[in-house]
Amino acid sequence: MVLLSILDVLMTILGVVSLGYQGVCIIASLFHHRITFPPAPMDKRYAVLISARNEENVVPHLIDSIRAQTYPSDMVDIWLVADNCTDATAEVVRAKGCNVVERHDTEHIGKGYALTYLLNAMIGRGVTDDYDAYFVFDADNKLDSHYIEEMNKAFQSGFRILTSYRNSVNLSDNWVSSGSALWFIRESRFLNNSRMLFGSSCHVGGTGFMFSREVMKRNNGWKFHLLTEDLEFTMDSVLHGDRIGYCGTAILYDEQPVTFGQSWRQRLRWSKGFLQVFRYYGPQLIKRAVRERDFSAVDFTLLICPFTLLGALRVVFGVCFSLFGFVSWASQLDALVSWIAGGVLGLLGMMALALLTILAERDQVGASNKELFAYVLSFPIYMASYIPISFQAIFSKAQWKPIAHKG
Repeated sequence: MVLLSILDVLMTILGVVSLGYQGVCIIASLFHHRITFPPAPMDKRYAVLISARNEENVVPHLIDSIRAQTYPSDMVDIWLVADNCTDATAEVVRAKGCNVVERHDTEHIGKGYALTYLLNAMIGRGVTDDYDAYFVFDADNKLDSHYIEEMNKAFQSGFRILTSYRNSVNLSDNWVSSGSALWFIRESRFLNNSRMLFGSSCHVGGTGFMFSREVMKRNNGWKFHLLTEDLEFTMDSVLHGDRIGYCGTAILYDEQPVTFGQSWRQRLRWSKGFLQVFRYYGPQLIKRAVRERDFSAVDFTLLICPFTLLGALRVVFGVCFSLFGFVSWASQLDALVSWIAGGVLGLLGMMALALLTILAERDQVGASNKELFAYVLSFPIYMASYIPISFQAIFSKAQWKPIAHKG
């Protein structure tokens, strides 16, 4: 049938283009040094925005790493929103001399709403014009001592929005944390670094990014409340014509989930968030890609394209048409075999990608060679679990849920 042929051709084209682009990014990054920025005066004032929910055990480590920066501490103010906290997070942070805003709202749940509340409070106090730009961190993060100094260089080179190198504090805990950590390191080294080489826009991750005062005013603070508010912010910025920069010399350390259940819930939220973002921003991105010939719009259309949803539709139509005799069961079985073969090759490719990431970023990966060998073998399993997660996201009502951090 024509519909099945169209779906097959569409998925093949999108898959080939996406994989081809990933390959080009990897090659470009391997054969080009990391982009650096020239020295800049350390005269810009920054506000650090932190959303925390019951993080009294870990947020002091982040604050200490901010205070230990090579950038002048009197040019950096810390603002934290204690979001529906039932522990002593607010008291602990106040005792460290930071600005704290407490929020109690059990109806509007999520980091996006917390950031909105925090920036609205700052706007209400009339302090937002005191800062040239704003950093966003998660409570469990830690920063390299040169982080703000390096981001300041990139900011003063002309970027209004920036993201940074996302490493992990617990990559070597187990195969779950290593899978997540390697994925983020891969994104930093092989995607965002290459996007900078190509002159296109980068993807802002959920933490470790900054935006200028002008961008904050354009958005009237923070207006992004989907399940993946960082991805929503990225899409909105690209549609406004912003080029999001990447500073690979600014290193942030994030804590990854260590149990499969936690990882599943987190990635289910991300997968549902990707579907939400495609629904609201996909058509606009496609229009911009065609009308403006904007490569960043093409890049991010591929990023948020719902491949799992397309695959599910293809299976449903294939079964229905076979039941009504429009196509043969044999043809659909052949298609299934081809998909399985492609999946096996994809898993082998994921194993190679994990190995390549480790070899390219060995100095940044804190684990023994024996552990890394095991994580290369387990990485395809971690990635394969995205298939049922993405399928569940189509039907489930994923919600933001906190993940316990040990610090």
